[in-house]
This record gives sequence, structure tokens and C-alpha cells, in this order.
Amino acid sequence: MVNGRGSSNHRLPSASSFQSRICFMMLSMFATMASLYVAGRLWQDATNRVHLIEELDRRTGQGHSAISVDDTLKIINCREQQKKLVALQMELEKARTEGFVSNYFSEDSGTQRKKKLLAVVGIFTRFGRKNNRDAIRKAWMPAGAASKKLEEEKGIIIRFVIGRSANRGDISDKDIDNEYRQTNDFIILNDYLEAPKESSKKEKLFFAHAVENWNAEFYVKVNDDIYINIDALGAALASHLDKSRVYIGCMKSGEVFSQPSQKWYEPEWWKFGDGKSYFLHASGEIFAISHPLAHFILINRSILRTYAHDDVSAGSWFIGLDVKHVDEGKFCCSSWSSGSVCAAS
Repeated sequence: MVNGRGSSNHRLPSASSFQSRICFMMLSMFATMASLYVAGRLWQDATNRVHLIEELDRRTGQGHSAISVDDTLKIINCREQQKKLVALQMELEKARTEGFVSNYFSEDSGTQRKKKLLAVVGIFTRFGRKNNRDAIRKAWMPAGAASKKLEEEKGIIIRFVIGRSANRGDISDKDIDNEYRQTNDFIILNDYLEAPKESSKKEKLFFAHAVENWNAEFYVKVNDDIYINIDALGAALASHLDKSRVYIGCMKSGEVFSQPSQKWYEPEWWKFGDGKSYFLHASGEIFAISHPLAHFILINRSILRTYAHDDVSAGSWFIGLDVKHVDEGKFCCSSWSSGSVCAAS
């Protein structure tokens, strides 16, 4: 009996030992698998680090590097940004030498660049002035094939410039649309509402539209009660092709009127100092600006200040710029003489 109990006690430790071995083996297997997983991840990260460092060495031409992966990525990004910055600096410098003109401004969407025009002439007109327009068409503004010939041979494009009626789509708008369909000689500024006190805004929109749509040396503003000698205009403009930024017209100054009851009242008269005299500017009957100045207006039209009179406003836009002001007697329309560009009707 005693030997029986002793034999039974001897077998029990043997079963417990076997279970312990099973648990130990399973834990060992899990530990081995976990170790292999961690080792694999570490190997993959190390491989990525080596690849990035080799890429950095290839780009920089340096030897072995001990920098971190984050630093490597930052350096690669910085070098890419530096390349872009250098390219932009070169672009800016070239734009400065060309007079505010950026290469991002496309002159022609085709594969071949069009020949640069000499001038785009905008004749400022209003509703109810059809008789003036017809008189201009008969006197000096060619139409149809003659207009195309003027563009091809002398590089001059001429268009009437008008906005829209405050009552959009009314009889005034319809009359202009019908006239345009017959003549095809308008620039219609859809974002401008015709109003006598908004003529400065009309100038800005015209120059912006013209420089966006035609690549020309000069852009000319003319009133619809002025007669132009096209040959004389072309010759006068061509004589200034050697100037990059030029403002041409019959230059004048004059008194600033500070009383609301006066005809030429200037609401912002106080800006012109104690002398109350306007700065030098071209007469609004006709004046011309070179391509860089028109492009400057295009870029800055939303912040360019306007005054009571469109000719003063235009002159103010160029006050702070490196611009050549040309007082051209041939642009003075009050007296007609040999070689004159214009005459008042």
C-alpha cells in the first residue's frame, strides 16, 4: 500500500514536467517568430536609409553620409526649392530688363510667333455717337480688306472702344451689337458700364484688353471726335521704337479746381499740394504708351488710382516709374500742321 502510493507520487511530477516543456517550446517558437519579424522590419528600414543616403550622395556628389532619413528628405526638398528659386530670379531679372514683361505672358498660342504689330489704336466712343463713328470710317479708318491690309503692311489695328449699358441688354446694347455685326470694328468691354465719370476705368480696361489680345509695340487711345493721319501716326511711333518704356502725347499741366461748383472740379484736389497744379500728363485727345507700360496696367489695374479726369489718371500711373515722357507736338490736335498726327473735328 505504501509502495503503491509512492509509485503514484513518482508519476505525477513526470506529467507536470512534460507540460512545462510544451509551454516552453511554444513560447520559444513565438519569441523566434517575433524576433524574425522585428529583424525584418529593421532590415527594411535600414535598406530604405541606405537608398536615401545613396540618392543624396548621387545628387550632391559627396561621399558617405551619416545624416538621418528626415534630414536627407529635407535636404533633397531644399535643393529642389533652390532650383526653382534660381529659375524665378533669372526670370525676374529678365523681366526687369524687358520692362515689366514676364515670359509667362504668352504672345501667341501657336507654334510660330506672329509678327509684332506697331500699334493697336482704340477710339473711345459712347452710346448715341454713331454719326461720329460713321464719319471716322469714311475719313480715316479703313474697313474690310483695307483694314486687313493696314494690319499686314503697317502693323496697325484700329477699333472703336465701348462698354455696356447700365440696363444690360437694352436698346443701347442691342444697337451696338447690331453695328458690331455689320462692321466688326469694336472692342466691347463687357465689364465696363458706360458713364462719363468712369472714363478712367475705361482706359485701364482698354489697355489691359488690348495687351492681352494683341502683341504690339504701342497702344494708342484716341477720342471719337479726332481725325488721325495714319501714315503720320505710324512714322511718329516708329521714331520711338528705341525706347522701352515711353509715354507719348501732347504734354500739359494746369490748375486743380477745388470748388464743387467749378466745371473741372477735382474731388481729391488736396493731394496736389498748396500749388494746386496737376503734374505733367498727356492730353486725353490722343496719347500712346509702349508695350511694357500697357502690361504694367494689365498687372496692376485693380490698384491703380483714378482721378476726376482720364488724362490725369493715365499720367498718374506712370509718375513713379522709370518712364520716358515725350512731349510730341505732332500729337497736339488743336492746330493742324504739316506732319501732324491729329486734328480736332
